[in-house]
Amino acid sequence: MFDIRYHVASLAAVFVALVIGILVGVGLSGRGFVDDAERKNLTREIASLKAERDAATSLLDVVDTKQQAMQEYAADTYPVLVPGRLQDQRVAVLSIGPVDQTVEFAVRQAVRDAGGKVVRMRALRVPLDAAAVEAAIEKRPALKGYEGPDRLDDLGRDLAAELVAGGETPLWDALDGVIVDEREGPSAPPVDAVVVARPAPPQRGRTKEFLAALYRGLARSGARGVGVELGGAQPSAVPAFRRGGLSTVDSVETPAGRLALVLLLGGSQPGDYGVEVDASDGILPPLTALPVPRG
Repeated sequence: MFDIRYHVASLAAVFVALVIGILVGVGLSGRGFVDDAERKNLTREIASLKAERDAATSLLDVVDTKQQAMQEYAADTYPVLVPGRLQDQRVAVLSIGPVDQTVEFAVRQAVRDAGGKVVRMRALRVPLDAAAVEAAIEKRPALKGYEGPDRLDDLGRDLAAELVAGGETPLWDALDGVIVDEREGPSAPPVDAVVVARPAPPQRGRTKEFLAALYRGLARSGARGVGVELGGAQPSAVPAFRRGGLSTVDSVETPAGRLALVLLLGGSQPGDYGVEVDASDGILPPLTALPVPRG
């Protein structure tokens, strides 16, 4: 739906180029370099492209109107649709890099409004200090199986599993001072869902491999995993979250973003939601009715 914006921009650029071309052509024709037939062809091309540009612009106006209507719908219905959707559910928040306060506030507000609770938050230090990780693991004989640069997949996967399952968390305990910048809440309670944000820029090398394994581990943990970011985030983390198997929500600071997050955490259809280009599944997941209390 949002590719129309890029189509309009491309048409505008080509239109300008053709206008310049015909102006140059007209100038040259006066000197005998361009004949009348070629000049007429250029004029027809400009007229055709202008019509296509105008049609695309009109379609973009329709898209913007529908998008605004959906945002207003989300804002108006948020107080009605959200309460109780996450009743008594426990949520963990994982930040890749220092916590973004706007993102954290939006996530906590959405979970709280829906009757759930954020029971723990961890902010990972990136890029990964592979040498320090290796040294910390070597001090724990029980973790010998994680030694070596080729075990990053196992490390990321099992850190994800511990984050979700709670209880004893030997990996998080061993690496707390190495990979964790900020922490809040106990490790013991299991969680029903995990929200991931990536305020840090995209990573490379071994850190990128580790994060990819971590996302995959969260997606396969049995808990509902959702990657979130602010509207207009550049570069977007959505492609990385999607490759890891997580659902995504952009513009989480808006009512529509918070509603989409609650619906996904509550078990709605997985996908990529929001108003940005990567939101391939629309603004909101399908709405499902809450169970009617008995008695």
